[in-house]
Amino acid sequence: MQEAVEKFVRYLRDARNASPHTLRNYQSDLEQFAAYLAPPGTKPPPLARIDHKLIREFIAHLHDTGLEKTSVARKLASLRSFFKFCVREGLARLNPAKMVATPRLPKRIPSVLTAEEISGFLDSLARVEPTGPDEEHPRRKRPGAEGDESTLLLARDRAILELLYASGLRVSELTGLDMIDVDRAEQMLRVRGKGRKERIVPFGGKAAAAMESYWPVRLELLRRAREGEAKAVFLNYAGRRLTTRSVGRIVKKYVRLCNINWDLHPHSLRHAFATHLLADGADLRAIQELLGHATLSTTQKYTHASIRQLMEVYDKAHPRA
Repeated sequence: MQEAVEKFVRYLRDARNASPHTLRNYQSDLEQFAAYLAPPGTKPPPLARIDHKLIREFIAHLHDTGLEKTSVARKLASLRSFFKFCVREGLARLNPAKMVATPRLPKRIPSVLTAEEISGFLDSLARVEPTGPDEEHPRRKRPGAEGDESTLLLARDRAILELLYASGLRVSELTGLDMIDVDRAEQMLRVRGKGRKERIVPFGGKAAAAMESYWPVRLELLRRAREGEAKAVFLNYAGRRLTTRSVGRIVKKYVRLCNINWDLHPHSLRHAFATHLLADGADLRAIQELLGHATLSTTQKYTHASIRQLMEVYDKAHPRA
């Protein structure tokens, strides 16, 4: 089975242009399944002997460990894709994972802040004092004057937060931006989304102004760096490309500095982008294109969030609600 897994992962990387994150998830899921089939000291059964009963036992085992239903569903989807590949390559005769039902998942409506709340938060960044440790290496002392370094990072962080809300990017798409992807004159981004699919996304005047303030900061970060990444848009203090985890820390940092009691993360700004566009009359299919969703059903969850927000306004404002 190990050889088949390696072949499948190579196919995802070379033929499907899957992202490193996707490759890690598939490999992890399949290795976990292989480890379940073959405890230490035993050999895994050949692919031909893996049937739907074994897969059901594995899914039941995952439920028993307390794993969330969403994670269980993802692992089952990984097995379905793997065996589909094996059938196509002649490594297996049937896809046993197709006979196993997907766990019923609860419908989650994303909790979204109002446009006024998001705008107030972003406007308050202009009044934030540059302070605090670097988000990439919190315990590492930075060279140079700390205040000067923090001022540089504040300009960068404002650009990140404005762009996340202005464009609805996934955090991995934001950190993956290269300079060649930014059209400053037209205020457009070329974004590589899931499956390396490209799309064009606009960004507005507030984000453009924040980005213009960031460009000289970016050059300064590169100048100070020993081995900077000149093609990356968003850099850490060492001139290297920011990680997705670092952007998460940045969002949390400014929520804290603005004294706001929100559970805000980068994806919250993507949710807000879509919900606020929909509330102001944007077409659902246009939002689908902007978000880079493969199917319209994925985008439709924002209609529920928009309706819920509308009902909250109604309940607060109508005298006989």
